[in-house]
Amino acid sequence: CSVGAKYSLNQLGNMCRVAKLCCHDLGITKKNMCIFEVDYLCNYKKIDDKEYYLVKWKGYPKSENTWEPRRNLRCAATLKQFHRDLEGELFRRSRRRPRVWPPRHLDAAILSFLEQKGEQRKALRRWEKELNLARAHKGSIAVENEVDLFWPPEDFTYINEYRVTEGITLDQVTTGCRCKNCLESPVNGCCPGTNLNRFAYNIQGQVRLEAGQPIYECNSHCLCDMQCANRVVQRGTYYNLCIFRTDNGRGWGVRTQEKIRCHTFVMEYVGEIITSEEAERRGRVYDRQGITYLFDLDYVEDVYTVDAAHFGNISHFINHSCCPNLQVYNVFVDNLDQRLPRIAFFATRTIRAGEELTFDYNMQVDLVHMESMRMDSNFGLAGLIGSPKKRVRIACKCGAEFCRKYLF
Repeated sequence: CSVGAKYSLNQLGNMCRVAKLCCHDLGITKKNMCIFEVDYLCNYKKIDDKEYYLVKWKGYPKSENTWEPRRNLRCAATLKQFHRDLEGELFRRSRRRPRVWPPRHLDAAILSFLEQKGEQRKALRRWEKELNLARAHKGSIAVENEVDLFWPPEDFTYINEYRVTEGITLDQVTTGCRCKNCLESPVNGCCPGTNLNRFAYNIQGQVRLEAGQPIYECNSHCLCDMQCANRVVQRGTYYNLCIFRTDNGRGWGVRTQEKIRCHTFVMEYVGEIITSEEAERRGRVYDRQGITYLFDLDYVEDVYTVDAAHFGNISHFINHSCCPNLQVYNVFVDNLDQRLPRIAFFATRTIRAGEELTFDYNMQVDLVHMESMRMDSNFGLAGLIGSPKKRVRIACKCGAEFCRKYLF
């Protein structure tokens, strides 16, 4: 149960500072009573070799902005970011560095950009906080946009597992393995063996199956705990990742903030599970909007589709590449309906820190007695995609050496 509050904790803290009141619960003491938090910097001027900044204070309206000398500001990172934004925008407009740097006065267009950038960064920080509060996995999520003034996407809810729509039921398992050590001494082949399949992982948790072969992990009825060697995908994303704005018209993308080992699990693709008929209907709507996030679950039969347009996780923002560093595997844990596998991304090679994560939207993996796996999604790329039976060719912007030039 919760009720709406008239003031936020930050606003109450600022009211205490103005009134010169100490408050232990809000962390307001005599030492920090005169310290106010900078929201962002929105103007700059230089007078007699002294630098001044117009400060937007956190928790205060813009009407309370004040000019402050640099010596009063104890926010090195904010100052550095302000000058980086300023220099980048001035260079973008003139394609050369100004003769006098920093400039003594800024024109109205630059001031408008700086204010918009400040408000955008606030929105991105809020979104980043919301994403990390919503995630159920260990790996953190950062958000960056150093390219344009786009704000966080609207009408998107972060979820950690499939959202099953009305009329669809999952075939839940009723038994589990009885192994003491599922990797070293599996009983009757553990869960994979029960389903006539090989054990998927090695001791380091790296997948050792060929793409296209299913992965059967231990489930909620098994005697083993979550540290079992056969529970990799269900433990969630381990790596710290970053949603960032691409600089070549591909919208948002995802990059890793740390090294990812070859053949290790990176993330799942989650969203709403819908029928193929509903996917056809939504696909026509998405075509008119120029987007689609439909992933066909056609491991054995093309009956269901995952739609991550409005409900999804960080995989919603992964871009296409004709030479990807991620590969899709079909995974089964508590649900054994082969029409409804979990979709897991594994690294195809070692991925360096700072490298963008990609997979092939038009991948096809064909093995004996197995249906092909296909990806039908756009992930914010420019252009329209037609219905699954008739598509408009979309130019590919992945930049790979052996790029196919078109997505489909």
